Amino acid sequence: MDVIEAMKTTGTCRYFRPDPVPDEVLLTAFEAARFAPQGGNRQPVRWVVVRDKDRKRRLQEWYLGPWKAYLDGIGAGDIAVGALPKTVADADHFAEHLHEVPAIVVLCAELDGLHPTDTDLGRLSVVGGGSIYPTAQNFCLALRAQGVASAMTTLLCHSEPQVKELLGIPDGVITAAHIAVGYPERGFPKKLSRRPVEEIVFDERYGEPFSA
Repeated sequence: MDVIEAMKTTGTCRYFRPDPVPDEVLLTAFEAARFAPQGGNRQPVRWVVVRDKDRKRRLQEWYLGPWKAYLDGIGAGDIAVGALPKTVADADHFAEHLHEVPAIVVLCAELDGLHPTDTDLGRLSVVGGGSIYPTAQNFCLALRAQGVASAMTTLLCHSEPQVKELLGIPDGVITAAHIAVGYPERGFPKKLSRRPVEEIVFDERYGEPFSA
């Protein structure tokens, strides 16, 4: 599959078939994922594949708490989202059925393998994620190339202590995201909704339109 086509059609899947994803498919995706850029080539990312029904049910229960609070905020007008009402409804279905997804892959990272350079700027530090999330995107793209869908969420990071205990994740290792993995029930999107380039790319100075 062409890499640009994969980028443009790897949407967040909310409806999955119950068919298990073969180990070989997952291994192929992990093999590709590890080649993502990482600061200093420290390779801090670790993964836990969860397929046990009871563990998935626990993860789903912990997911529902922050999701329903978020959903209530949308309904009350306290949270503004760019998603259409149908997308929000689809996300609610996903939350209610997360435990039925064939696999939930927990994205972890060793803290001493990160090197954030923005911790003294008086704002939220984000640079450490640069050594984590490109690997997650590689993983999702490699799944897409094999006809497998995914949905990455960070809501379960609210329950990191419980998740770490459930999965035996040691001290010094954090959870950065959870990725639902399975074959799509409704196929892949033909076109994702994104802002046009002219609204997000600037020339030399912020706000100056970039044009070819």
